[in-house]
Amino acid sequence: MLRNSALLVLALGLAAMGASRAQVETLWNCKDKNGRTTLTNQKADTVGKECRAVQQERVNVAPSSKGKSPANFPRETGADRQTAKARQRQTLESELAQEESMLADARKKLTEQEAIRTGDEKNYQRVLDRLKPFQDTVEVHQKNVEALKRELVNLSR
Repeated sequence: MLRNSALLVLALGLAAMGASRAQVETLWNCKDKNGRTTLTNQKADTVGKECRAVQQERVNVAPSSKGKSPANFPRETGADRQTAKARQRQTLESELAQEESMLADARKKLTEQEAIRTGDEKNYQRVLDRLKPFQDTVEVHQKNVEALKRELVNLSR
């Protein structure tokens, strides 16, 4: 049952994609000689099978009227765009400053942990395991700083 539902969803998706090419789109549910059920929108796939039409719809293939918007449709002015860009830059810069502060703090904590040596860590792997969360935190903050800097560069374009 689940398989048939999945096939129906797939077939409906295929039908929707193919709908732009034809004026009448038909979806068939077919059973072959072995009793397997398939859904298709291709007439050629129904040959030699027991099929019934599941869905049939008319499709309008007339071109859309692009480029026309209602007279009262709000438009963005150049000044509005500049204001939005300035706000976005300000937000990114404050996030960058905050992230750089968090990165400095994470590096400080990592340095402190690297300086600590306890007697029970005779196996160096234990040291690495203890430092791993601190290293991961530093790495995350470094990636965030890099991403924010990229966003600021992209905003300038």
